[in-house]
Parts: sequence; structure tokens; C-alpha cells
Amino acid sequence: MTDNLMDKVISLCKRRGFIFQSSEIYGGLSSTWDYGPYGVELKNNIKAAWWRSCVQERDDIFGVDTAILMHPKVWEASGHIQNFFDLKRDCSSCKQWFKEADLGGDKNKCPECGAKLTEGKPFNLMFKTHQGPVEESANIVYLRPETAQGMFVNFLNILDSRHPKLPFGLAQIGKAFRNEITPGNFTFRTREFEQMEIEYFTYPQGSDEMYEKWVEERFNWYLNLGINPQNLRKRQHQKDELAHYALACTDIEYQFPFGFSELEGIANRTDFDLKQHEKFSGKEMTYFDDTKKEKIYPHIIEPSGGVDRATLAFLMDAYSEEKVKEETRVLLKLHKNLAPVKAAVLPLLKNRPQIVEIAKKISWDLKKSFAAVYDDTASIGKLYRRQDEAGTPFCVTVDVQSLEDLQVTVRERDTMEQVRVEIDNLKRYLLEKLTN
Repeated sequence: MTDNLMDKVISLCKRRGFIFQSSEIYGGLSSTWDYGPYGVELKNNIKAAWWRSCVQERDDIFGVDTAILMHPKVWEASGHIQNFFDLKRDCSSCKQWFKEADLGGDKNKCPECGAKLTEGKPFNLMFKTHQGPVEESANIVYLRPETAQGMFVNFLNILDSRHPKLPFGLAQIGKAFRNEITPGNFTFRTREFEQMEIEYFTYPQGSDEMYEKWVEERFNWYLNLGINPQNLRKRQHQKDELAHYALACTDIEYQFPFGFSELEGIANRTDFDLKQHEKFSGKEMTYFDDTKKEKIYPHIIEPSGGVDRATLAFLMDAYSEEKVKEETRVLLKLHKNLAPVKAAVLPLLKNRPQIVEIAKKISWDLKKSFAAVYDDTASIGKLYRRQDEAGTPFCVTVDVQSLEDLQVTVRERDTMEQVRVEIDNLKRYLLEKLTN
């Protein structure tokens, strides 16, 4: 199964409404994707789990939502205008271009047609646009390539409005844009993506211990949501890989079909960002330490993960096949907190008005507590298979016997075990299953 796992997951995503090719009726737009009904719920559940863990269950991190468009000086201060580029090589024969870092041993030979490639030339990855009605150089702005800078430039606003004590952090989920030379591998590398980032401000002394703490905390977050430990690893950057401002960086990598690749990076950015924005803005970006009665530049620990990459990893990890009566059952063994739908209510006979009425009433009642759906568009066997593929933990079937004993059949996704539960006790039963 692992040999063509990517193809199987892509097919399931299209078939069950998780992810579609963007602008598909026009032939699609390369490496852009739309999330369908189940996909957007899964993605929202991942973001909600991250927000709950990193913001709501802590008292030292504040949430923000900063603008995509920022003053051009922000990107001068951060170094993105001068240094945010990849080396690009072009093929004069087949007219394709390649990221130099992705080429194999012979970087002068086209991997597609074998012709000679041009020398590597810098290619800035930021999307440039114009603000206002006239396309003048004075109105140039950029789509942000990361959400981090919006948090750095609001450092003083948080100090003035919330008066936090070190250590404290800012958290943000939002869109970012990078004009990648060679996007690909489904939703893994795209030009438009969503990030989950924390900028954690801490004392310079002991920032290395805080960095290690965040590496462990973020690694365990994925494990707690069901990722197979064998598919997850930590890779510490070597000195020649580090950005010039970083003391250390560790990538949390997942074993995709194309190999171990980054899900999230945790970096110790030191005080580089605050000092750069102080230099370019003229505003003092320090924190006053009441204990020592002195101003300091905090060090910044940055856990930065991709929502789309996490979504892809959870889909890959949850995909499973098994034989049931000589047929292949496909299911997503998603963690119950991430499953797009928690329970599907299915009438055994849709031509029996009483059964349909009870099923719809149960569905509406369950919706008040968690995500539930009603479905009568196929036979019960096909409905079970659809919900298995969507990752729904429980199916609730209303049958003829339900009219007499006021009970329904609850089927569990992973084991296919079935139990009869009283309708009046159904919501309580499912909530206990979903929260334990």
C-alpha cells in the first residue's frame, strides 16, 4: 500500500470531498488546492486543536491575527527583500525551470530532457503587488511570505495593552505566500499556504533550555493526535544549515511517501528580529525587567508549522485498508478530535417515514453538541463505507426495531462493533466515547 499511498489518498480526497484541484473546470491552476466539505472541517479541527493547546490551555500566550499586507519596510528589516531567494536554473530546450537545491549530482543537466541548464540565478520568492489605483513603484507591497513579522512588529502593542511578564508568546494562524520555483507533492509545497506560528519571548539566559522544551512539546502534540511514532522524527540543523541569526533549529519531520520532510520547525531566533525592527523603525523594541531594573532584548523561540502539511500528514497516517468478506474496506483512522464528522445518522429504510423522522430528529439533536450528519442517499452498506472513508468515528442506524424499543444501533469505525443504545441516552453515550 505504501508504494502508491499518495495516489490513494489523493483519490480519496477527491472522492469524499476533502481536497479538490483549484479552478478545475478551467484545467486547474498549478499547485493550488481547494478544501471541500470534509477537508475544511478536518483543517479547522487541526487549527482548533493547535489553538486550544497553544493558547487556550496556557496563560502565557496571546493570540493575534495580523494583516497579510504590511509596510514594505517590514520586509527590508527582516531581510526578505535582500535575501529571501532560491537559485533557479532554466532549460533552453524544454523550457522548464528548476530549483538548484532540488537537482541531483549534475546540476548543469536538465533532469527532464538532458539538455544543459543555465547557471543558477537568484529568484525572490515574495509575491509583489501594488496598493492603490496606480501601479507606481512607491505603492509596491508584498503578500507576506510568513506570519512571524506581524507578531514582531506588534511586540510593543502587546507590552502596552496586556503588560505580560517574560516569558510570554504570541500565536497566530494565517495565510502566507511564496512564489516557489518547484511546488509539488500534492498539498505539501504550494505557493499559497497556511501557517500556525508562535513567537515566544524569553530571557536570553536559559533560552537554549526553553528551545529544547518547545521542541519536545511540539513533537508530542502530533503524537497525542494519533501520528504513528515510527513516522515522526526530529532533525536538528547542522551549523551550515542555520540562518545567520539562529542559535539552533530543529525540524519535526513526517515520513511521507516521498520521504521524511518537514512538518514544523522550531528555531531559537535570538534577539535578531527585535533589533532589526528597532533599527529600521526607530522605535525602541526592548522589554523592561522589573527585577533587574534594566531594559533587555528578549530572545525568541519560534515553533512554526504548516496547516496544509499537517493536514496531509494526518490524512496519510490515518489511511488504512483491510479485507472484509473478500472486499477491501478503506477507512481513515483519524483521531476523534480531528474527524470532520463525529457521528452519521442513517435510516435503514428511507421509504419508511417514521424511521426517517426519528433519524432526522436524532441528527438535529446531536448537531447541538458536535458535528453530525444525516444521510439516506444509498444502501446502509454503502453509507457505512462512505463514512469509513470520511473518518467518521460512529454511525447511528435507525431501523424498524427502533420504532418498538426506542433504541438505535451504534457502529464503531475502527472495530465495526455494534451496540444497541437507547435514543434518550445516545448523546450522552457518544459524548463519553468522544471525550475519553
